[in-house]
Amino acid sequence: MSRAGADRSRSNVDQPTLLSAGTIEGDDVCNLNGDKLGTIQDVMLDVQRGDIRYAVLSSGSFLGMGERLFAIPWSVLKLDGANKRFTLDLDLDRFKGAPGFDKDSWPDWSDGTWSASVDSYYGSAHAAAR
Repeated sequence: MSRAGADRSRSNVDQPTLLSAGTIEGDDVCNLNGDKLGTIQDVMLDVQRGDIRYAVLSSGSFLGMGERLFAIPWSVLKLDGANKRFTLDLDLDRFKGAPGFDKDSWPDWSDGTWSASVDSYYGSAHAAAR
């Protein structure tokens, strides 16, 4: 499927089964109350398992300053195709306390302790599988 084809499929109310990574970059992530938590900046692939492991969420930026990044387990995000965004079942106060990182200091993605703590914070299925 061409990238344009993936873009067209997102306009349908039905949930698409395939999307290019470029189509979701820049999508908003909101909680169930409609509060905007941030914007998807990147995705992290688990190349051994062949799946998306995390969406990297950018939040708190004003004119490029104060930006904080968050690794959100892919399994806890839900596609809201009608609104072209993703939702996360997490209230604003809990999100403010989420483990994050600076754009110039990304975590060691292979560190099992780090990923387990992130997965556990969000109640990800990966945390339960450990």
